[in-house]
Amino acid sequence: MESIREIFKVGNGPSSSHTMAPRKAAEQFREQTQETTLYRVTLFGSLAATGKGHLTDQIIREAFHPVPVEFGWKPTVFLPLHSNGITFQAIGPEGKLIKDWTTYSIGGGDLSETGKREPGKIVYPEHTLRAIMELCRKRGWNLWEYVYAQEEPDVKDYLSGIWHEMEATVHRGLETEGVLPGGLGLSRKASSYFTKAKAFTGTMSRRALTFAYALAVSEENASGGRVVTAPTCGSSGVIPAVLHLLRDQYDFSEKKIINGLATAGLIGTIIKTNASISGAEVGCQGEVGSACSMTSAAAVQLFGGSVPQVEYAASIGMEHFLGLTCDPVMGLVQIPCIERNAFGAGRALDASMFALLSDGSHRVNFDRVIAAMNQTGHDLPNIYKETSGGGLAITFDQSSGIA
Repeated sequence: MESIREIFKVGNGPSSSHTMAPRKAAEQFREQTQETTLYRVTLFGSLAATGKGHLTDQIIREAFHPVPVEFGWKPTVFLPLHSNGITFQAIGPEGKLIKDWTTYSIGGGDLSETGKREPGKIVYPEHTLRAIMELCRKRGWNLWEYVYAQEEPDVKDYLSGIWHEMEATVHRGLETEGVLPGGLGLSRKASSYFTKAKAFTGTMSRRALTFAYALAVSEENASGGRVVTAPTCGSSGVIPAVLHLLRDQYDFSEKKIINGLATAGLIGTIIKTNASISGAEVGCQGEVGSACSMTSAAAVQLFGGSVPQVEYAASIGMEHFLGLTCDPVMGLVQIPCIERNAFGAGRALDASMFALLSDGSHRVNFDRVIAAMNQTGHDLPNIYKETSGGGLAITFDQSSGIA
């Protein structure tokens, strides 16, 4: 498996697959083309269906500026290799085609010309949690110790930088008010929820703060702000919300928080390797479901849980998102995406408590849960995979602004 650095990336929202990856692709294509007078870009499948809501065309125009760009939108055409296809053409003087290139946005800000996740530098020789747990049992390791044994020595510094980025996004989101861009007229709620949380005590206060922190990050993402993919932009609010809460409420040190991020990154990398984190490929279970699984594991570790309890929490975190569709209203990463981050964070706390109360033993292990998620995702019709062709997306009346 590849480094956990590929799970945690810093960039601008609202979508790692619809903005981060297309920007990267456009920049790569521009470097390969000279004397271009016009770029033609054709978006296919999910990229075309929800690209405008996800700012895909805006991001690509910025990458090619000042050269003009013509767009072709083919939301009903799904290229055989992946549902997120994109073709670039560089046009030179007198309309001559200089170069063309087709690539695919496969989730988490990654590109592939084959539509499949190409193996990069192998950092982890094991690729299942079961195999990793067996190695940890023999060596007496926690999962974070396994991560540090495989990664480059500076990975702790990298994770420290990631944590500071997450914290900064939470704080920005809590301080910002107003209406989110995109046409839905959706007001930010994080600041209000944070203020109201102060009226509660105990469990109610902690849950309200969890919601506020998740909303803060997700609203920043929805506005195109700077976030950390965890594992995607669309699910970027879950991990920061829970870790920020635990840091503040239980006084965990930054060192322990970073160790939790290491474990979360490992869980996300296993999911990414053996299934998918792409909403366009497996639905929202691959995004918010993965984020919940990663967060559940980190929370159990922080509270002193055993490796089997961490594994159980990661399983629970995904199990109860199986079959979750990706059906963004108007193609925007707002409804239901923002609320799903808040509830994903809440469910992660529930999963961690449930696992901590157990001895860690259960019947369906994490690797089998992920195999089930992968199969379920591929069984879902395309209308439920980031195309806005089904589910909540088609219940919304744009003229009235209500369902």
